[in-house]
Amino acid sequence: MIVTTATEAAPGRPANEDQVFQQGRVVGVFDGVTAPDLPDGCEHGPAWYVRRLVTRLREALADAPAAALSEVLGQAITRVRGDHPGCDLANPSTPASTVCLVRADADHLEYLLLGDSPLVAEQGGRVVALTDDRFDLVYADIRAEALRGDVPLGSAEHIARQRTAALRKQELTNTPGGYWIAAADPRAAANAITGRLPLTGPDEVRRAVLLTDGASCAVDMFGLFDWAGLLDLVTEQGPEELIRRVRAAETADRDGYARPRHKRHDDATVALCRFGTA
Repeated sequence: MIVTTATEAAPGRPANEDQVFQQGRVVGVFDGVTAPDLPDGCEHGPAWYVRRLVTRLREALADAPAAALSEVLGQAITRVRGDHPGCDLANPSTPASTVCLVRADADHLEYLLLGDSPLVAEQGGRVVALTDDRFDLVYADIRAEALRGDVPLGSAEHIARQRTAALRKQELTNTPGGYWIAAADPRAAANAITGRLPLTGPDEVRRAVLLTDGASCAVDMFGLFDWAGLLDLVTEQGPEELIRRVRAAETADRDGYARPRHKRHDDATVALCRFGTA
């Protein structure tokens, strides 16, 4: 497995709330979740949480290298709880992170998904996008109201809508019938989307790319290309080129009228994995 990565903070943001991860044959991307202007009961922010989660995941993998990804992620979440015991970890806005993880062995690619960080793979000559769509399903109506493209990004009305959406989202976080994300509750790992893809045979995976939504928006928000085109671009021109294209699209629609969204720019992370002779 050959791995190529890139991660970049949103322009103007002092800290990157994304992280990229590799340890042996485990690769991952993480996207810290921000709750705008809501009390979270924690003295730490999303960037701190993601860094701690990555550190604790390294430890959990070293302690149990053969355990399922859901088990090591659950252990990592539990360990991070111990890193900030004085915080209100029952608050639904406590720092959190999406997760996209893969692990390759001789025959299979194991994957785990939590939140809106997808895995795109070339499998048996076709390109498939694996996503955790539970957030989109339960959040669709809230998103539609929050992202009406009739006010500019950053305006007082836009900010008010984002806060209202965040309050409603709290009710859906890490609950049955809602959506799951890595935060303070290790049950989230057991509720992740998991599976295995073949690395041998006619349906073998030749290439796979892990994306935070600041990079996957090239397809599902800006429509710059389809998933196959994204995978080809990252393979041929590198992860940095995908991020550059996203930055250009964000800048071209500075006020968010054409592509309504929560913020003008977002942190972006890409991890390309190539297998065999790909």
